Order: sequence, then structure tokens, then C-alpha cells
Amino acid sequence: MSTFRIWLSVFATMVVLVLPSSALAAVERFGVVIGNNAGGADDQELRYAEDDATKMYDTLKALGGFDPLNLVLLKGENADSVRKTLIAMNDRARASSRTGQTVLLVYYSGHADAANLHLGRSTFGLEELEQLVRGSSAELRLLILDSCKSGALTRVKGGTAAPPVEIRTEGALQGEGILFWTASSASEDAQESDLFKGSFFSHYLNSALVGAGDSDGDGRVTLEEAYRYASENTIRTTSTSSGGTQHPTFRYDLRGQGKVALTTLWDSSKNRGSIVVPSGKPFLVFVGNSDGAVVGEIGAQDRARRVSVKAGTYFVRGRAPDSLVEGTFNVAAGQTREVKETELSRTAYARLVRKGSGEHKATRSVQLGPRLHSPLPNSDGLCFGGFLGAGIDWESASLAVQGGYCRARYLGHELDGAVDEVTLNLRLTKSIDLGRVSPFAAIEGGAVYFQQTFEGREKTAPDVNSLGGNAALVGGIALDLGRGFDLSLEAAAAVYIFSIEGRTSDASVRAAFAFRPAVGLSKTW
Repeated sequence: MSTFRIWLSVFATMVVLVLPSSALAAVERFGVVIGNNAGGADDQELRYAEDDATKMYDTLKALGGFDPLNLVLLKGENADSVRKTLIAMNDRARASSRTGQTVLLVYYSGHADAANLHLGRSTFGLEELEQLVRGSSAELRLLILDSCKSGALTRVKGGTAAPPVEIRTEGALQGEGILFWTASSASEDAQESDLFKGSFFSHYLNSALVGAGDSDGDGRVTLEEAYRYASENTIRTTSTSSGGTQHPTFRYDLRGQGKVALTTLWDSSKNRGSIVVPSGKPFLVFVGNSDGAVVGEIGAQDRARRVSVKAGTYFVRGRAPDSLVEGTFNVAAGQTREVKETELSRTAYARLVRKGSGEHKATRSVQLGPRLHSPLPNSDGLCFGGFLGAGIDWESASLAVQGGYCRARYLGHELDGAVDEVTLNLRLTKSIDLGRVSPFAAIEGGAVYFQQTFEGREKTAPDVNSLGGNAALVGGIALDLGRGFDLSLEAAAAVYIFSIEGRTSDASVRAAFAFRPAVGLSKTW
């Protein structure tokens, strides 16, 4: 078993059980949620730290069992304001602990280094923050830091595996202790994502808390489930980012048994509903439309396919190997809205690339199909054949290499025969995407090779091989068939320059025009 999983196993068995919403009265929860986009003089302004804090606050308020008076959101505040709020919250928890059991959660998203949080032009020492959280009278204290180099807070201690602790009661909080979660190790930067409109770690933590982390389907997201989901997905996603892999860390000092539920999902509020997405694909859920805030993400292999949302309008986007599937849905209070794939529109990645949207900067494709062209002077009939090509799509245009072949008959007074034609062309295409239909125009040019074979009524003539050139203007329309396949119809006005044999075997160079229709089938990925 990996060290990470040993630690997580210890962590899962050492923490305590908090009840569903019907029994939350036995445990009082206190929370301070902090977000600050501004840092020190040398820090670049963050875009989403305060949004991260707002999402976390909204999730905890709706699903975490917090009394509104015991949950505070601080955005853009300085160190003195944060310090006073933490002290005041500790005082509230101390007063409450005389009559009941308490939980304290502190969350921060913003700039930091290995020693301090950067709150605008002020700093707040990590050591002081730890002391304020550790010194709280709450039986369970959780500190979550989503900032650069925040792992300095967790690198001090290690852990060893321990046998599971039997759960003996479901009545109240059976233990006490402190946990620290950080979005990155002591030497790493925490990263933001424009796609998620938030940091990677906070995005996945919030996704876990609204339902994606509920791996056992019991309607509660525990500390273990939330941390596992956030950590594993942060590592997976940042492994391909330009900033490098980001490794969340944790540290604990706990006594107790069972599992702590951070959120209770389905019965927490009368003004909420839920969205269930299809299996087999990763999905993002946005508020309102594709430009809205991301509510949560569900991975392709996640067992949990349901997220808790406020009543309202939501946009869901799933990722297939060759396309996006998308749709907008209304969710009523108390409703479970099951999204069916037949309700979703599908957009091939090639079209997204050409529109300049999505993560892909280019897509690849292969094409093939039959085509013909009108007779050339060295033949008396249509030239029947086909083509095969490969290309790449960018936002501005598509470029493809195509090879083609066709054969036409040659009929003379004394000599009959055939003309075999082989072409190798470069094609530059511009498409306009209108739903599933895409008109396009193209220019192409390249080399053409002819082989003329003769057979006389009384004698034969030697084969004649010649190399020439061709160019064409092309127009057509493509139809999206789904699953990355397109069917295209096109017509080209082409010019050929070549050497031909006359009746007396004299050769001459000519230019000739031809009409060239074609049908194509392409696959894009």
C-alpha cells in the first residue's frame, strides 16, 4: 500500500462521526472562510481566490449544518481583520462548548509563502494561524489552506498505519483533534484554472462537498471522501498543466472513532435540488450558462453522479473522446433532475477549434471517398477514382495532404488505351460552422502523374509516363454525423498541366480544365 493510502487509512479511522441533518443539533459548527485576490507588492493579482471563498461559504452554509451566525465570509480583508474574526469565533465556540460539542473549520484561498499568508499589503504568520486554530476550544478543528507553498504547515509530522477503530455509537461527536489540509506542498505553487474559474484544489474540494465525493452513496461527504477526491483530482489534472503537478498534503492529531461528515447532501434545504449526470463521461455543472460559475465536476469514473444545487437554471458539459455534449436545464426545489444524453447537444472538437473555443488548439482528421473529373484531352471519358488524406484543424484554417487516383479511357483512330492518374496535393480549407452543417471553401495544388498505356488494332505503342501539376478551387458542405464523423459533398474547378501523346506519338504540353465532384467521409479526433 502506498504511503499516501496508509496515511489516508489512518486518517479515515481516527476521526469521528457527525450525524445527518436531522441530528446536527447535537454538534454546533463554527466557520471562518477567507479569500483574498491581492497579495504583497511582488505578488501577481489572483483572479479567483475570493470566488473560491464565496463558493466554499455557500456550500458550507447550505449543506454543512452551520448556523448562519456561526459562519463568516471575509473577502479582501487584511491580517488584523482576519485575526479579530478568528478570536471572536473562538470566543463563540468556547461559550457553546459549555453546553454542547463543537467543530471549527477555517478555510483560506489566496497568496502565501512558507511562513505567512499575504493579505493585501499585510501578512499573517502561519504559526500564529495554527496557534489560533489549535487553541480553539472546539473538539474538532479543521484548517484548509489553498495557497502557494502552504505545505510548510504540514511537513513537520508523519504518521504510521493503525488498525481500524470500531464505530460504537452514532449519537454525538466521539473524539477531538485537529487537521490541516493544504493545496500544495511546501515547495509548490497552488494553481488557478480559467476553465474552472477557481483554483484546482478548491474546485475539486467544493465538487466533493456538493456530491461528487460521496463515493459510498450514503448522502454524506466525509472528511476522508472530501480530501481523497480533492487530492487525487488535483494531482491528476495538474500533472499536465504548465505549472507542474500540485501535491495536496495533510496532517492530523486526532483522537476518536468513526468518520466526520462535512456536508449532508439531499435533505439540507427546501430551496435546493440535485442534478444527476450520465455515466461514462466527465461532466462540469455551471450556473446559468457556459459562462457561469462552476458548481462542481464529476469524473468519468466517479461512482457518485449526483450534485446538490440551488433551485435554478444550470448548464452541464460532458466530454466524449471526440466531442462535447452540452445542455441547459431547470432544477426545481426538491427535484432530482436526471440528465439524459439524448437531451444534450453534441459539438465535435474540430468545430470548437474552428470557433476558437474549448481547450483544444488543434484536431487531427483522416478523409477518404470517391471522386471523378470530366475528360481531359488525353482521354475520352470520365476519370473515375478516389482520394485518401490526413489533415489538421486550427482556428483559422485546416491544412490537409491528399492523395488521389483515377482511370480514364483513351480512344484514337489507330491507338486505344487508358490513362492512370495519380495526384498528391496540399489543401487549405476555411469552414463556417452552422450547427451540424459546415459550408467550406478550399484551394489546393500539387503534382500529378500520368501513365498512358496504348493498344493498337494491329500494333501496340510503348507506355508514356509524364509528370505535371494541378490546382483547384473547391467549394462544398459538410454534415456532422456524430462521433467525430463528417460526410462532405464538394465540387472543384481544376486545371491540369501535362504532356499528352497524339495519334502519331508526338508529345505536347497542354493545360486543361476539368470539373471534379467528390464525396468524402472524414473522422476527427
